[in-house]
Amino acid sequence: MKLSICTDVMGNLSFTEMLDNCVALGVEGLEMTGGGWSKGPHFRADELLADKGLLKKKLAEIEARGLEIAALNCSANPLDPGAMGERHLKEMEQTIRLAGEIGVKKIVTMSGLPAAAPGDSVPNWLVYTKSWPDEMPERDRYQWEDCAFPLWHRLVKLADEVGVEKYALENFSAMLVWNPETLFRLRDEVGPKVGLNLDPSHLFWKGACPIAAARALGDAIHHVHGKDTRIERGLADVNGLLELKEVTDVANRAWNYVAVGAGHDLQWWKEFFSVVRMQGYNGWVSLEMEDFTMSTEAGIQSSIDALQQTISR
Repeated sequence: MKLSICTDVMGNLSFTEMLDNCVALGVEGLEMTGGGWSKGPHFRADELLADKGLLKKKLAEIEARGLEIAALNCSANPLDPGAMGERHLKEMEQTIRLAGEIGVKKIVTMSGLPAAAPGDSVPNWLVYTKSWPDEMPERDRYQWEDCAFPLWHRLVKLADEVGVEKYALENFSAMLVWNPETLFRLRDEVGPKVGLNLDPSHLFWKGACPIAAARALGDAIHHVHGKDTRIERGLADVNGLLELKEVTDVANRAWNYVAVGAGHDLQWWKEFFSVVRMQGYNGWVSLEMEDFTMSTEAGIQSSIDALQQTISR
């Protein structure tokens, strides 16, 4: 495995400064974030598709530093029933086309989340029982069969056309695909080009074990994020793990995203990467840093130190 970094975390830096910082940090790859919810300025698909000279220049800067593009990331909700969904889908498709043009084989993205019924104006994450009330089975069927399946058949076809080999869907909340079981529901319909971006941080706060999830996924692991979560002692015991407070309100949340090693010790991470490797994944591990308990710089360095000691080479 090799270490890469999600470039969003350095969105305040120029492209050149970001690359030089990555070299100084000792990472080998870049998970280029752009489009969807990302505000990262470094590798916007629409801009680069329109300006081939700029694209060539940026690729040359990456190569000159001995770095590789691990994946293109477009974290988005292409199934949102409003204008945002239209924009996100357009930017996802641009990202896919850009990947095909520059020979990047993997797209890190999200499955999307639609409304629960035709005519609804907002996405609806249906994570309560599917059997009651009586209308729930139809809402579930609508989201998957009428919305998600047709879209992902279309995106798989586009990937085939441009030469993209893998979609890695992040197991994020408020998405149809948020754990291994939901990943396989989509994968069984549209095929093995769709797999999971196995992000332990989200599974922790959902009460799942990422190591067990890795075993269940097998070759459906298409990408891995190095990101940790700490369940906060005492607070989670009172209110549970469904946390609605702002992510910056770290002192009062039941759980927080933290630097790698600040939630689970290095022995845990060694076992996790060992099991992931046992399942056949020997690709990139991308640091995604969202620890608001410390400075960004400290969180990045601490996480890189931990990942360098634990990923399976």
